[in-house]
Amino acid sequence: MDLRLALAQINVTVGDLDGNRERIRVWMERARAVGADIVVFPEMAVTGYPPEDLLLKPDFVEAAMDSLHSLASATYGLTAIVGCVYAVGDLYNAAAVFHDGRLAGLYFKQYLPNYGVFDEERYFRAGRENVVFVRNGITVGVSICEDIWYPGGPPEAQAFQAGAEVLINISASPYHMGKGRARERMLATRAADMTALVAYCNLVGGQDELVFDGQSFICGPQGEVIARGKLFEEDLVVADLDVRGVFRQRLRDPRWRKAHLSEGEGVHRIALSELPVPERKPLSPPHVPPLEELAEVYQALVLGTRDYVHKNGFREAVIGLSGGIDSSLTATIAADALGPDNVVGVAMPTRYSSPHSLEDAEQLARNLGIRFLVVPIDALFQGFLDVLAPIFQGRAPDVTEENLQPRIRGTILMALSNKFGWLVLTTGNKSETSVGYATLYGDTAGGFAVIKDVPKTLVYALARYRNARAGWDVIPRRVLEKPPSAELRPDQRDTDSLPPYEILDPIVQAYVEESCDLQEIVRRGFDEETVRRVIRMVDRSEYKRRQSPPGVKITPRAFGKDWRLPITNRYLRREPP
Repeated sequence: MDLRLALAQINVTVGDLDGNRERIRVWMERARAVGADIVVFPEMAVTGYPPEDLLLKPDFVEAAMDSLHSLASATYGLTAIVGCVYAVGDLYNAAAVFHDGRLAGLYFKQYLPNYGVFDEERYFRAGRENVVFVRNGITVGVSICEDIWYPGGPPEAQAFQAGAEVLINISASPYHMGKGRARERMLATRAADMTALVAYCNLVGGQDELVFDGQSFICGPQGEVIARGKLFEEDLVVADLDVRGVFRQRLRDPRWRKAHLSEGEGVHRIALSELPVPERKPLSPPHVPPLEELAEVYQALVLGTRDYVHKNGFREAVIGLSGGIDSSLTATIAADALGPDNVVGVAMPTRYSSPHSLEDAEQLARNLGIRFLVVPIDALFQGFLDVLAPIFQGRAPDVTEENLQPRIRGTILMALSNKFGWLVLTTGNKSETSVGYATLYGDTAGGFAVIKDVPKTLVYALARYRNARAGWDVIPRRVLEKPPSAELRPDQRDTDSLPPYEILDPIVQAYVEESCDLQEIVRRGFDEETVRRVIRMVDRSEYKRRQSPPGVKITPRAFGKDWRLPITNRYLRREPP
């Protein structure tokens, strides 16, 4: 009693109802071509995820429902499980089960996440009914993302109470470093605990600051991984499932005899019409190995950048190239994401720019094969100084004069963007964003912040990784070796204003990502005054972060949807006496 299951991890676009529908149809045909009995699509595949306040527009919900129902005609001879929104008295995050040309049933998500980047309680009513579908004698349970993250959730009822041998979970689970491995461990535990085949189908692609990694997979009843799909790419993960093996293992498990005493209670069973099983050759399921962490993060940044640019109607991007590590890594990611012909690097030197900075920026552009422009801005800088001199008379030069330079650069980049339709990619990293080491309306000006969630120490690691992958120094060696500097005054170094990054980054991680207080961070071995200073800078920089563009989320807690602190805020963290 084998079941050929296909998991279609596809890249959809929020709000593109027609495009998403046609994409689903195409992948249904691919599943049919490989002889799949059931094809599975991710959570909210019809609308894209997350649709946010589009869900508060009745016309959008109506159009999404129409798009969903039009898929029925593509499912003759096939069972298809499609993530969607469904309105019946209220709005639900749903899985629609199509079978042989008709909508056979629905499952409504029961565990609605409302933390981190998720706001599902804002839009949806929680479902209450567990549902299983019986196809050719095989009982299949369906759940949605969060429903399977907790022991005792809907899949457990589907397995123990209704005897489901196959548990399918559709998901739109955003990426951060290490999440794929943790997700796989958790679902392998669920499979073993329930002695069931567990299939997980995840979304892939970028959506604003979120990126979805795919990595759909199937676990056997002992928690072993049977099949695993690609990372950051669309894929059809197909495997023949040994349902008899589940039955054999359950015969040896006394839990099942006790569970069957309450068989079917609280579970709605839907019988699907029987379909003939065609003659087909056994296939070898895909087993795409996980990526090493730096490779994983780099691919996430490339996909997030590509999808943000393309899904928002742009083709080309422009980047200010300083000759430093941040702009070098950003340009390299952009060239990989968009193609070198679609990336423009612009150097904008002033009197404080070192000769090697211009040389390194030009060398990087040659290495990447991107277009390179030089727009000297010292005359503009001097013009600002002259105009402001009478007003500033009697006051010593300070950060005001320094910040004129990045603001001029931001204006130049935005002018190029307006004239040529290039999207400006900003180059600030998470370390700088955390403590406000950035010029508002200067280096924060742009449309997308590629490395906004990448700490400085990780910036260096990713640059070395990219060079190692290429087998030569795509990012010039001198860029990796010279001390980081904004070059806004003579002999400036980042360490003039900040702790060394190898100290700053773990403090920021503890405070921002782990919500540790001052004393907890100090106990990790950091100087108390340094920790106090960093916390003060993070808290005071919220107004800058709120005005900065979105960027790819790659850590467990990124600035943006993950981080929602008030700008006007007089709370002082309590400290022990």
